[in-house]
Amino acid sequence: MFVQEADLFKGLSQETISEVSKIMVEQSSGKGDVLFNEGDPAENFYVLMEGRVRLSIGRGGEIEYTVSSPGEAFGWSSLVGRDVYTAEAECLTPCRLIKIERESLNKIFEKQPASGMLFFRQLAGAIGQRLIYTYNTFLSQRTPGTDTSYGTGQVTDTSED
Repeated sequence: MFVQEADLFKGLSQETISEVSKIMVEQSSGKGDVLFNEGDPAENFYVLMEGRVRLSIGRGGEIEYTVSSPGEAFGWSSLVGRDVYTAEAECLTPCRLIKIERESLNKIFEKQPASGMLFFRQLAGAIGQRLIYTYNTFLSQRTPGTDTSYGTGQVTDTSED
């Protein structure tokens, strides 16, 4: 069963894995298919089985991340109290995915709180890793002598005259 191999589900009880398997939907998507847009209602999250998905944040895709490892999850907005997605997800290649509906997953974790706690702890770790990757990528691309406001994206010159 593929879901057991995904990092977010490692260590969860067999009963929880069995319940999750009942609510997950396998989905195939083609190259160029958009799974969700920034601002769409965040109702599902996804686990990649095969393929590559680009996550783009901002109007011009100012921040991009490619989901490419089998078992990697995305669409987290649906799991962390956000009503809408904060990114666009586009398939860069044909993809096989697992789609899991937020409300159904939450009901399982209400019945299995120990598994829910472990899942969300692992989710926090995955979010932290992606933030570190994005931060390091951002720093490697910035122009020396400038500062960027993380809230607005505004770039200011900090070099002395």
